[in-house]
Amino acid sequence: MIKQYNKLVRDRIPAIIEQDGRTCETATLEADDYETKLLEKLREETLELEQADSQHDKLEEIADAMEVLYALTEYYGSTSEEVEQTRLKKRTERGGFSQRKLLKQVHDTGSKTLNET
Repeated sequence: MIKQYNKLVRDRIPAIIEQDGRTCETATLEADDYETKLLEKLREETLELEQADSQHDKLEEIADAMEVLYALTEYYGSTSEEVEQTRLKKRTERGGFSQRKLLKQVHDTGSKTLNET
């Protein structure tokens, strides 16, 4: 039986499949396709996080999503340190999400537009 996937997998997955006595077919993606597949993988991991039931499963899915984000960071020519600096700068300027604020409405009084996210 052949099962089709056509999705980005972690580097060691083909070897793990073969260690299990199965065979698989892989290809190395070109840059544009790699970016597309990374973004698809990020959506997949966030969906799996939403569907995770246990704390352990949620943690696993967060780790998977972070691995994809690290790969995207590298793909875009940056480092995790640069991302962390940017994250901290934005947190200092705009805050985090710990206060659970829900923005319901903004009444425009003609002031300049602010990107709220």
